[in-house]
Amino acid sequence: MHQQKRQPELVEGNLPVFVFPTELIFYADDQSTHKQVLTLYNPYEFALKFKVLCTTPNKYVVVDAAGAVKPQCCVDIVVRHRDVRSCHYGVIDKFRLQVSEQSQRKALGRKEVVATLLPSAKEQQKEEEEKRIKEHLTESLFFEQSFQPENRSVSSGPSLLTVFLGVMCIAALMLPTLGDMESLVPLYLHLSVNQKLVAAYILGLITMAILRT
Repeated sequence: MHQQKRQPELVEGNLPVFVFPTELIFYADDQSTHKQVLTLYNPYEFALKFKVLCTTPNKYVVVDAAGAVKPQCCVDIVVRHRDVRSCHYGVIDKFRLQVSEQSQRKALGRKEVVATLLPSAKEQQKEEEEKRIKEHLTESLFFEQSFQPENRSVSSGPSLLTVFLGVMCIAALMLPTLGDMESLVPLYLHLSVNQKLVAAYILGLITMAILRT
């Protein structure tokens, strides 16, 4: 009679963890990128404990590497690169964020974030631009050599990625909203109003893109 109502038992390691961004890129010639922020979101109805682990902890300083996130809130985790040397260029390091209930020790979920040190932002942009130009020239050459175009115009349909994103947005809009206690869907699949607004916005963009094709 005196026991408090608790949420359903959560399976260890299966809880989705929402972290942004999922990749950190540091540039040696730009000191403003040597300090970056990871944002950990907690969309659930219960508080979470978190802990940040790293494959190479001697290269980074993580401010507040452990702490708690209140329900439907977020926290910022500051990551500083403290060993900017040429020998580390292109090396991929990994951060792991583990979350658990405040009253439990087992990790309910985890998310990995990759980190890379590059020599220069300008060089990176130049390489990406050259890569895009080469891809464009290759595609143009392929279409020129494939076949002669017919007189009629052929409209290409939407790509599989576009269709997939559209289906995901529709599915997100059909999920119950936070606070809907009558739904049989697990709590971690309940979305906030802001998340549904983002899904609706993306679905609108996809619809416009399909109509233009």
